[in-house]
Amino acid sequence: MLFLSALLLLVAFLVGSLPLGYLLLSRAGVNTRLSNAHNLGVENMLRLVGPGLATASALLDAGKGLLAVLMASSLGLPEVTVLAALAAYLGHLNPPNALYRPLYGTVPPRGRGNLVLLGVLAGVAVTGAVPLWAAALPVVVYAGVTGYWGYVSAATLAGLVAFAAVVALLPIGVPAKLGALGLLVAAGWRFKENIGRMLDSTEPRFGEEVPLAGKRGDEVVAAFMIHPMTLENFWSARRFAWLKPLVERGVISERTVRQMAENLRPMKVGELRGIRTPEGQSIRCYLLSSPLLPDVFDTQPELATRRAIEGARLAHELGAEVFGLGAFWSVVGNKGVDVQAAVPEITVTNGGAYTSGTIKAAIPGILKHFESGGRDLKAATAGIVGANGVVAFGIARTIAPQVARIIMLGRNLDKLERSAAALRRANKDTEIVTTTDYAALKTADLIFTATSDPLPVIFPQHVKPGTWIFDEGRPADVDESVASVPGVRIIPGGVVRPPGGMTSNIDLQFGEGAVPACLAETLIIAATGEHGRKSLGPQTLSENINFFVDQATRLGFEVVD
Repeated sequence: MLFLSALLLLVAFLVGSLPLGYLLLSRAGVNTRLSNAHNLGVENMLRLVGPGLATASALLDAGKGLLAVLMASSLGLPEVTVLAALAAYLGHLNPPNALYRPLYGTVPPRGRGNLVLLGVLAGVAVTGAVPLWAAALPVVVYAGVTGYWGYVSAATLAGLVAFAAVVALLPIGVPAKLGALGLLVAAGWRFKENIGRMLDSTEPRFGEEVPLAGKRGDEVVAAFMIHPMTLENFWSARRFAWLKPLVERGVISERTVRQMAENLRPMKVGELRGIRTPEGQSIRCYLLSSPLLPDVFDTQPELATRRAIEGARLAHELGAEVFGLGAFWSVVGNKGVDVQAAVPEITVTNGGAYTSGTIKAAIPGILKHFESGGRDLKAATAGIVGANGVVAFGIARTIAPQVARIIMLGRNLDKLERSAAALRRANKDTEIVTTTDYAALKTADLIFTATSDPLPVIFPQHVKPGTWIFDEGRPADVDESVASVPGVRIIPGGVVRPPGGMTSNIDLQFGEGAVPACLAETLIIAATGEHGRKSLGPQTLSENINFFVDQATRLGFEVVD
């Protein structure tokens, strides 16, 4: 009997893992990854394929759950029947590699399995493993919570809590009670991201229309990858706010939090809404995060690249057409090249072109005002901070013909020398030096800085009186105390205000209604459909820089002075 029970549970698991709905829809040419647990699968499936195919797919998923339980009930043991319900559900959530890899590739499906749950509940009721009222109760609770609160995941969990509670009170064997509890635990683990999104107020409610790529002409969807710059930023997501008092009281160490952050896959933590072009097109942007702190990008570049690739996949599944890499994400995977190669289904950009465009538009005015104050630009020394990066090197290339001397400052001296060699060939009359020492800036009349450092890098001891500083870094590269140096002028850069009155549930720290230029580039690509203009790798084409400057003006994006 024990052998037969184990065999039937294995069969239930395998039946539950059969991708019947997927096979039906894939034959109809439907990409089910665009209508999964991230986007209220059943509702989006109705919008994507219509009621006929959606109903057929739903019946197949519910039917396999029912079939798995009916087969297990042949032993006449209620305990085995309830355990078979758990086995079928686990099979659906975690199909064996041999089944999902040929169909889904290396990334397994992430469906919620509500229809399978409905099938197994019908099965335990039909077979008499539990009373009909006990099997119907979770369905009633599910309907009530969905109608009242609107969160499908919360409704599913509430229904399974009710089921586990009533089974625990029934005169039935312990294995059945554990099976009912196992359904709740399995669902809770699968819905952990949905729970986090409910806390962050980014989980869609029942009936709320969720964007699907290419389904509406008046709305486009983009996604942008962010990360905390400091541990304090880590608490800004409400799903992690509970950790702050525990760390402050020493219950949990900062090291433990950092380790946890390194093990978290990308998640949806925010959303930008209200962006609307003068032509009436709506741009919706999801903010995704894998909460790696800045030092991890240097110490574990392979992990950072893997998380960026996972973020691109999540963006695609959320219905986004363009995926932007912000802050330190913009340099991972060969500045986005490897990310794009791993996820060709979505356009990936590091935002370098429009960031350079905002600077290119600002630099002539800055240099003109610098000269109008009686300063000799041709005799001036310009410091370029973060010159290892695409943006700062672009600044160096722009101003090199106009000044007497350039100081290229960055972290990697070998890379700086290679970049400097290219500048020297094109600007033979300009002295170009490289350094990693911020003290060298003391001789600069102009400083252009564009780093992704989470903390200020330029302090009063690095600046001489009267220096002009253009700060493209976000967060700011220039410490507030620099303003006390006599005659110093600090000019912020790289901040853009999208059209229409943007709102966000998360503070991007660029000011109300404003975003960084790299995020604005992501939005502009989505709005124009010019996916070939994406910024990838170390090179930025001049024609693309000009394109984004022109299109930003046409669409109503404004550079914040």
